[in-house]
Amino acid sequence: MQPPTPHNRSIPDSVVMPVLVYPDVRAAVAWLAAAFGCVERLRIGTHRAQLALAGGHLIAADGPSSGAARSMVLVRVADVDAHCRRAEEAGARIVLPPADHKYGERQYTAEDLAGHRWTFSQTIADVDPASWGGALIE
Repeated sequence: MQPPTPHNRSIPDSVVMPVLVYPDVRAAVAWLAAAFGCVERLRIGTHRAQLALAGGHLIAADGPSSGAARSMVLVRVADVDAHCRRAEEAGARIVLPPADHKYGERQYTAEDLAGHRWTFSQTIADVDPASWGGALIE
């Protein structure tokens, strides 16, 4: 087990923060807020921003205008169906519509304006991972 990370007001307390590259960080921040409910936490010039989302954090960073690598982000939400409608209305491309899964989650996957993939997940049941082939590591 790792010791707790010291607190620093310049960086969120999250342990995992995906860094997503966009050709226009400011436009991306606005779009991510409208589509997925992200809240800007920290702006670093015009080239980088920290965003809060559903108790976690991510970073939007400047990058090339073409050839952006695909990224995946998993975010837990309270209502997948409502979230999916909001994202689609804001222009997200829905790759996989909301569906229930044997591991106790209802999920959908969307692609954002730069081609990054986002999966939003709502817990619908407490399922033993062994029942679907998973294993808890303690």
